[in-house]
Amino acid sequence: MSYLEESRFDAILTDPVIPCGVILGEHLSLPSVYFLRGIPCGLDFEATQCPSPPSYVPRGFTDLTDRMTFFQRVKNLLFDTQNLFLCNFAFEPYSKLASEFLQREVAVQDLLRKGSVWLLRLEFVLDYPRPLMPNIIPIGGANCAHKELPQSGRQSKPWN
Repeated sequence: MSYLEESRFDAILTDPVIPCGVILGEHLSLPSVYFLRGIPCGLDFEATQCPSPPSYVPRGFTDLTDRMTFFQRVKNLLFDTQNLFLCNFAFEPYSKLASEFLQREVAVQDLLRKGSVWLLRLEFVLDYPRPLMPNIIPIGGANCAHKELPQSGRQSKPWN
């Protein structure tokens, strides 16, 4: 820790899904740059204060589209409420760690709100359009590998 404090870095680049880097950035009073695909329980929506009403934005793993019937919207809302419990359960150890380390009561969501820049790996093919805040920069294809297409056994003849 003393090395990090003495080095006087300009910023911290971290993936906030496991918020140890977020806690470290708060401790060192550094601007945080987050690089992520998304937080499974929707904590990124809450932390960035982006509008994401469950009546319009389908949640992951629901197989719903952006055009839902009333009952599909209810299903989406119910799925969203169980995500809140999952999020509290998953990030509770990190809240305790942050509170002990920073020596004050703090929640992970409050730490995430202090992110300076969010580099989101959004793909227009996979994700539905949604409103983004000015400090959120969508960057697509960051985790795509270059693969060669398989060659078929027969060659097509050009037209004469």
